[in-house]
Amino acid sequence: MGREMLRWLYWLSLTLAAALVVYKIYLNFFEQDFAAEHAAQVEDIEAALNGRTNFRFAVVGNISNSVGIFERKIIPLLNRGDYDFVVSAGNALSTGGEDKYRAIYRTLTRLNMPYLLTFGPQEESRLGGFRFYDHFGPLHFSFGAGNNRLVFLDSTGTTDFGWQYRWLEEELAAADETNLFVFSAHPLYPVKRSGLFGLSDDNLFAGDERERFAKLIEHFEVDTVFSANFPVFDLETHDETRYVVTGGAGGLVINNERSHYHYVSVSVEGDQVAVEERRLQIGQHPIWRNLESFWFFVHSLFYVGYLNFILLVSIFVAVAIWLKTRIFTERDYYPDFDTDPDTMLDMPLRIAMFTNNYLPFIGGVPISIDRLRQGLVQLGHTVLIVAPRYPNTDADDPFILRVRALLPLGRHREFRLANVFSPRLYRQVFRFRPDIIHVHHPFWLGSAGVFLARRLGIPVVYTYHTRLEHYAHYVPLPGPLFRNLVSHAVVRRFANRCDAVIVPTESAEEYLRTIGVRRRILVQPTGIDVEKFRAVPEERLRQLQAEHAPRGERILISISRLSGEKNIDFLLNAIRTLKIGCAEPFRLLIIGDGPERQRIDARIRELGLADSVSLLGAVAPEQIPVYCRLGDIFLFASRSETQGMVILEAMAAGMPVVAVRSSGIDDIVDNGFNGFKTPADTAQWSARIEQLLLDPALHKKLSANAESFADNFSISRFSESVQRFYAGILVDQKTAILPGTVNTDDDKGEHGDGK
Repeated sequence: MGREMLRWLYWLSLTLAAALVVYKIYLNFFEQDFAAEHAAQVEDIEAALNGRTNFRFAVVGNISNSVGIFERKIIPLLNRGDYDFVVSAGNALSTGGEDKYRAIYRTLTRLNMPYLLTFGPQEESRLGGFRFYDHFGPLHFSFGAGNNRLVFLDSTGTTDFGWQYRWLEEELAAADETNLFVFSAHPLYPVKRSGLFGLSDDNLFAGDERERFAKLIEHFEVDTVFSANFPVFDLETHDETRYVVTGGAGGLVINNERSHYHYVSVSVEGDQVAVEERRLQIGQHPIWRNLESFWFFVHSLFYVGYLNFILLVSIFVAVAIWLKTRIFTERDYYPDFDTDPDTMLDMPLRIAMFTNNYLPFIGGVPISIDRLRQGLVQLGHTVLIVAPRYPNTDADDPFILRVRALLPLGRHREFRLANVFSPRLYRQVFRFRPDIIHVHHPFWLGSAGVFLARRLGIPVVYTYHTRLEHYAHYVPLPGPLFRNLVSHAVVRRFANRCDAVIVPTESAEEYLRTIGVRRRILVQPTGIDVEKFRAVPEERLRQLQAEHAPRGERILISISRLSGEKNIDFLLNAIRTLKIGCAEPFRLLIIGDGPERQRIDARIRELGLADSVSLLGAVAPEQIPVYCRLGDIFLFASRSETQGMVILEAMAAGMPVVAVRSSGIDDIVDNGFNGFKTPADTAQWSARIEQLLLDPALHKKLSANAESFADNFSISRFSESVQRFYAGILVDQKTAILPGTVNTDDDKGEHGDGK
């Protein structure tokens, strides 16, 4: 069988198993119910025996939801046998599950006469007592029919034995019928064990109550007591009361002289009661008898027409195929040296990128995507951006697919939730015919991108931009739940659905491996336009210097979105500490906007920093290099970044960096080389800023190092590295043996030119 066929069989088995589980749930909770069946059955029996002294009934024990014996062999005999009613002496079900109750109900409806069930241990199992009560009636009861009284006991102990004893005594004392019949699933006397095995006293009536109940029954001269619970036919007489054990109506038997399939026929003529075993002659040779007996047991076990059987078979098939692909499929964990990704580098690709935010929305992710787009276009590729539509955006660009927003999100409605249900979105992407899809968020439009990639049969790449756990304040879930569980699960599941992942730093790769991402990973920081940060007009710098630092103050720069995850309060507290302890005059310019702006502005005034800190708001992207060139030191307090692209831009402009240590910073800021990184401690952090302000030689050295470090992160290197990564993924897809299996490179990280 081909591997592709095995793959389809595997998913078919899982689908079938899931469908059967759903169907089981439907049967248990939504199928038309049946209730208090005994009430109707007792009325029918009373009507049938009214005024009669002669009648016949059958007693069966241990039906155990049997199809092969009870339903197909015994029921036809009973229907032809001129019986007035049938009584189960106990264990009519294999277990007390809801599906088994429904199964026995459907089986009993095949009888052409009334029926009654005795509550036994198998009816009681799996919390079956309340199901018996709902579907059939009380666990113990009695009624008179003609000149006869039938009494049913709960021998499982579900009903207190002391209460039952008193009830039974009153029932028997008040009975004026000629014939008394008692039904108890557990026998009141031990049965003969010769030739049998596994017959334990645990299957008898409760030991400390057995003698007391037996004496009461014999005192009131009960004619016959019927029980089940053993796979035998046994008839004993104690003080003129017959005790019949019948356990051959479908459960597993040994098929010998003592244990075989049978039922009991009871004939009543006035005050004369005759009890006769009706043995089923099935099979002669002992081997065939045992095999048939075992098959009937299996068939009974999986009844509710076969659903359990198919469910288990489906699961076993799925597991077997999975094991086959894991154990018996040869795996080569080394690269395929017969394939060369370089052969695809000159091939122009059509790339569709899906993002939940894009320009004109200002942020690290949109800027990173735009730079990658520019670099790939310069390399000869065609890039389609799929992004939300913003007010007043230019819709003329044929390579930006603006998707109508469903609703704005965020405190200031700055995020746009794109309509992923738009048919236009899918038509346009299909019409674009991409060779590869690149997604930039692990949800919403990112999920739409994965869906389209699977429909088109092309690879999908995911760039891990953001530490999702730091955005709990935007999510309508308890903060600890989202931070500690949901965010990591979302990233892990989404990344493993993709064919490969790009991360900006080694620490981000380590995080993904830690949470369980198995896919191929490329470590590639976002590129920056280094030349823009060098070619800044001196006249413009002098204007800004005069505007923001007219008395020659040293200028500190921080570029950040003004939101909770950016740690702005830490920044302000540290600046207050610096202002108190540092003699060197300075001015901090905070560039950026966001939902926290008013609160941060109020916080600046509250800390007495209005003469030292300026909120400049959003600045046009083309002006960012000017401000970076203006600054002496770049400050960065955020701990939610995977890279912190603005840090590289600041370095390109010659600013050493002082940052709070985090996963996105650790790989970029080299302590004492191009800046400093400290724990989230305002005293340590402000001390490093003061050190750079007061030591011109150190500042000059770190500034030069920062510029040379940033030279390694050009947009061209960035896009060329991603292009090579695309080529490798496309080659892997073409040589893949079984789609959907783990790529042989899944456990290896890759590094871009910048690392």
